[in-house]
Amino acid sequence: MKAWATSTFRSLRVYNYRLWATGALVSNIGTWMQRIAQDWLVLTELTDKSASAVGITTALQFGPQLLLLPWTGIAADRLNQRKLLMATQAAMALLALGLGVLTLTGVVTLWEVYVFAFLLGCAAAFDAPARQAFVSEMVGKEDLPNAVALNSMTFNGARMIGPAIAGFLIAGIGTGWVFVANGASYVAVVASLLFFRLHELLPNARAPRRPGGFLEGLAYVWRRDDLRANMIMVGLIGTFGMNFAIWTSAMAVKVFHTDAHGYAILTSAMAVGTVAGALLAAGRDEPGFHHLRSGTAVFAVGCLGAALAPGYWFYAAALIVIGVSVLTFLNASNSLVQLTTEPTLRGRVMSIRMAIAMGGTSFGAPLVGWIADQFGPRWSLGFGVAGGLAATAVAVHYMIHRRDPGTPLEPGVVRGDLVERQGPR
Repeated sequence: MKAWATSTFRSLRVYNYRLWATGALVSNIGTWMQRIAQDWLVLTELTDKSASAVGITTALQFGPQLLLLPWTGIAADRLNQRKLLMATQAAMALLALGLGVLTLTGVVTLWEVYVFAFLLGCAAAFDAPARQAFVSEMVGKEDLPNAVALNSMTFNGARMIGPAIAGFLIAGIGTGWVFVANGASYVAVVASLLFFRLHELLPNARAPRRPGGFLEGLAYVWRRDDLRANMIMVGLIGTFGMNFAIWTSAMAVKVFHTDAHGYAILTSAMAVGTVAGALLAAGRDEPGFHHLRSGTAVFAVGCLGAALAPGYWFYAAALIVIGVSVLTFLNASNSLVQLTTEPTLRGRVMSIRMAIAMGGTSFGAPLVGWIADQFGPRWSLGFGVAGGLAATAVAVHYMIHRRDPGTPLEPGVVRGDLVERQGPR
């Protein structure tokens, strides 16, 4: 047990990463509190239980990942990532406080929530690729898969805690104070970045300033068959499967007729699965393409179980399965991209991955919300089943048609579950 714990949490031996993880946990708890409060505000206070409105909010929040793609990855590759993260975190804090003030004063309207969701998405679009690429500066390549998994565990551990706190706060003092609390939580991340031991960082090579930087990243992804397959799978899961807020809020209100507490419990149930998936991922030495395949296959099964759930607790159990499977997939996808991408291109490739995932969600969310309103939440879960099955088919196709095992691999190409460490071509 001690050896397992030492291996699973080995990145925490690094001072800077330990400081970062602590600040990120506090901030992520606030982020999940806001997500619950925002969806609940739209669903129950600003509309008459409109899942479509929740879908539009989700689309506006994640759409900037795709809209700003030509600039977000280049910013992560060229700018000081630590300073960029301090700026994005401060911007998100101000936006959360602004929405909190509007809500507390009772003047908030639906269109204002849409505007704040969009602006928050813009800040997050610059934050995400820089945050992903910055991990390697803290821990180095050897511990990168472990650090990525621990990041996921921190994020999803907050998913267990944040919704539960949000449920009590919404019921007790209202949604406005939840937004204010989230704004305050960003102080933890900014403070952790200020107290870094800068001499212990392992700076990534910065990309040269030249025209066509974004197109260079796209061309790099296109000529790598492993990255193409990975991105297609991320797109399928992002578009058809990453609609948890819509599914769970609609199921909680329209099918199980529960309150904010019941909604928060369902969100936390999924977080239990994602934390379990993160712990399993942290204990692995290397990610592999077979983890992508198994993650998406089990995801499809979990969505089917959720769609057919006869009761509240069966649905909660299905969410745990979904949580384990989606975390297995996302962590393996993230690690494979980072480990096999040239450092000067890592920010751009990660921004492309995030844009595909979140941009796909911005397209899928309104449709899923409309289906939930017109035909019922259970039918909308069918999109998750379809997305999981399609992504599994992509993984199987890649693994069958990958180059012959006896043929030498070009650097950076993944063969099955093997990551070549020679560096990218």
